Amino acid sequence: MSLISVEKATAIVLENTLNFGKETVDLKEANNRILKEAVYADRDFPPFDRVSMDGIAIVTDTFKQGQRAFTVENIQAAGSKQLSLINPANCIEVMTGAILPLNTDAVIPYEYVEIENGIATVTIKQLTYFKNIHPKGFDHQNGTLLIDENTLITPAEIGVLASVGKASVVVAKQPRIAIVATGDELVDVDKIPVDYQIRKSNVYTVLGLLNSLRLTAEIFHLKDQQELLRNEISKLLNTFDVLIFSGGVSKGKFDLLPEVFNQLGVQKVFHRVQQRPGKPFWFGRKNSKLVFAFPGNPVATFLNFLKYFKPWYLKSVGLPFNIVNFAILDDDFEFTPNLTYFLQVKVNNSEGQLIAKPIAGKGSADLVNLLYADGFIELSASKSVFKKGEVLPYISFR
Repeated sequence: MSLISVEKATAIVLENTLNFGKETVDLKEANNRILKEAVYADRDFPPFDRVSMDGIAIVTDTFKQGQRAFTVENIQAAGSKQLSLINPANCIEVMTGAILPLNTDAVIPYEYVEIENGIATVTIKQLTYFKNIHPKGFDHQNGTLLIDENTLITPAEIGVLASVGKASVVVAKQPRIAIVATGDELVDVDKIPVDYQIRKSNVYTVLGLLNSLRLTAEIFHLKDQQELLRNEISKLLNTFDVLIFSGGVSKGKFDLLPEVFNQLGVQKVFHRVQQRPGKPFWFGRKNSKLVFAFPGNPVATFLNFLKYFKPWYLKSVGLPFNIVNFAILDDDFEFTPNLTYFLQVKVNNSEGQLIAKPIAGKGSADLVNLLYADGFIELSASKSVFKKGEVLPYISFR
C-alpha cells in the first residue's frame, strides 16, 4: 500500500472542513466561543463628552483672563443628568466618568485645586481647551465595526459586547466529538492493570488537547471484536460529528477498524502517511461525519492531533489555521528512512529566536518523553541530514 505525503495529507484534511452551524448563547456563556456575527457600535464611544479626572469644570476663556478662584455652583456626578454652568466665572465639581456640564470646556484635577468655603482656588498656570475631557465619539463612532465575525471571544470581547448591549451572541456551534480507544489490553485509569494490560491514557491526552481548543468530548472504549465494533461505531456515527480513534488502524490481526469503517460506508480518504511517528493514520468521511483514526502509540496520537486535527478544526470555525512557526536546529541530526520525521525538541528563546534542542526518545510509545519536550521539529522526507543552524517548521505544544 502506497503512502501519502504529509503535505498531501494535510491538504486533504483541510479540504474536508465541516460547518457546525450557529447558535445564540447568553453573553455570560460566550467566553471562548467563536463569534459568528459582526458587531458594530450602537452609539458613539464615549457617548458624551466624558470627564476623565475628578476635579472642577470651568471655562478656559475665564482662566485665560487671569481668574484663579471660582465659586462652586454644583456637583456633576457620574451617571447623573447633565448640569449647566450658569455663571462663566464659576465652576462645577465633576467626577470621573460624568458627562461634561454644559457651558464648560476644561477640567482641572483636584490635585491642583484647593476648595474652601465654596471657593475653588487653582494652582496651575496653564490650561488648554478641553483638557482632561474624553470627547464624544473620540474612540469609535456610531456604526463603526468593532468586532469581526470569526473572532475568538475572550474577556476583552465580552466587555465590548456588553457595552453595545449584546445580551446574547451568535456563535459557532461546538462539534459533537467522540474519542474512542480500541484494544483489549486497555483498562480504566482507576484500575490496577495486570502484567499484560495498560491504562487508557490516549483518550485523556486527546481530551486534554481538545480542551485546549475549548472543546469537549465523550470518551468510549471498544473491545477488538468486529461485530461489536461495527454496532457501536454505527451508533457513534449517528450521534457525533467527529470520531477520533486511537488504535486499531495498523497491520495487526486485531487492527479491525479499516474493515469496519468500510462495512459501515465510511469512505476512506487516505490510510498511511509518509511520516514518523503516526504513519498508519486513517482518515475518512461519511456524509457530514468525519473520522480521524490515529495509531495507538501515544506520541503518534499526540503528534497527529496537532498536525492534522487542530488546523482542521480552526479552519472549520473560521479561525487562522495556517500559521507556520519556525525554530533553529541546535544539533546536527540524521534520519535515513524516506519519511517526514517529527523530532521532539526542547526550545529556548534566544534574542527572539527559537532554538530547538533534539530530545532523545525511545519511540512513539514513549509517552513520558513528551514531558521533556516543548514541541516537534518537522524534518522533510526529501533529505536525511539536517545541520545545526537550519531553520525548520516547528509545532509547539507548550
